Amino acid sequence: MMKTAEVFVIIEKPQVNMEENIMNIKEVAAKMKLESSSMASTPIDLRNTALLKVKESLLAKKESIFTANNTDLEVAKENNISQAVFKRLKFDEHKLNDVAAGIDELIKLEDPVGKTLLARQLDEDLTLYRQSCPIGVIGVIFEARPDALIQISSLCIKSGNCAILKGGSETLHTNKAIFDIIYEAITSVGLPEGALFQVEAREDINTLLECDKYVDLLIPRGSNEFVQYIMNNTKIPVMGHADGICHIYVDKECDIEKIVPVVVDAKIQYPAACNAIETLLVHREVAAAFLPKLKAAFDEKNVNIRGTKDVMEIIDCEEACEEDFATEYLNLMISIKLVDSIDEAITHINKYGSHHTDGIMTENSDTAAKFLNLVDSAGVYQNCSTRFADGFRYGFGAEVGISTSKLHARGPVGLEGLVTYKYKLFGNGHIVDDYSTGKKNFHFKDLA
Repeated sequence: MMKTAEVFVIIEKPQVNMEENIMNIKEVAAKMKLESSSMASTPIDLRNTALLKVKESLLAKKESIFTANNTDLEVAKENNISQAVFKRLKFDEHKLNDVAAGIDELIKLEDPVGKTLLARQLDEDLTLYRQSCPIGVIGVIFEARPDALIQISSLCIKSGNCAILKGGSETLHTNKAIFDIIYEAITSVGLPEGALFQVEAREDINTLLECDKYVDLLIPRGSNEFVQYIMNNTKIPVMGHADGICHIYVDKECDIEKIVPVVVDAKIQYPAACNAIETLLVHREVAAAFLPKLKAAFDEKNVNIRGTKDVMEIIDCEEACEEDFATEYLNLMISIKLVDSIDEAITHINKYGSHHTDGIMTENSDTAAKFLNLVDSAGVYQNCSTRFADGFRYGFGAEVGISTSKLHARGPVGLEGLVTYKYKLFGNGHIVDDYSTGKKNFHFKDLA
């Protein structure tokens, strides 16, 4: 669920015929498009069986995954990858157990496909239904986290979608080992051979972007620059987010002792995550009592503070500039600003934020309601860490990413974000001319 900058490692590869490679990817996408209807029609029992087989196979073949991951980690060391990135690359027993638990939770969820969302009688013997169905073919380009490959594949399987997957080059060997295990598992139980496909070469991304006739949706997960590049270079609909500038507003009616650990968690629990806060807004009336306590807690965690001049009069910190409030640090750095009212806080968040996740710390329910209603973000919280913005923590089993758009899916995108709907109309020789000439009239009636 993280959104971090991709750091592409240069790895020598054998020479390939680029024209032939481009044709292969487009041919794969075209074939997958044709097979997507078969995937969409698979029964839920088969999809759940496939997920169980995936989990069992990953656990049974974990040593081959760890060996591949060690190869990627050695390459990362040779290329002086930062510790933050190195931590994301590592796939160990703990992460394997986490994704296995996620698959178990995903299996328990009801089938998102085939739900009746509307049932309406238009006239006698003329009945309309709106039912959920898979999107079709989804292309997912994600950052260097091997666990993301498992989460994304599992969600696409459960939701009846076919998926073209491109992981970060830093985990080339790990991704290959995991994908091969997953693919063998799902095809062995009877899912279509075209259900999943892995793109390995970085240069193939541009070819994937050209497959607008075959790919129904793209979900990019990477740096702001990378996501913007995807959005600007394809005709395929794109779902996701480019920035993760999240805020917490500390209201004058907060419980200081309760919220200091919340603010600290929102910053340091995983500072490279897209739902970690980058800016803290503090009501002026509570600043003198709150900031010294927060400063002490941040000092213990080596958090660097950049504050406005009035913040610097209360605690020792660097001076913040305008640019800081539009910056996603992705590290142990935070900007702090004092405000005179909740209205000023809301205006600041809606101006500088990325519409991802923002929170308010207050004991006043009316103030909280105002904040939650007026802040234009996918997630709005009261008295809890923004780090809860995650598909697994929402009970979705996992997520393919966070969406800040308002159309189709918003926030952590789980199963419901991977289905759309279609209308099914059942008649008995009905023709429109009868209704346009007045011979017949519609008699709309919603059905139970």
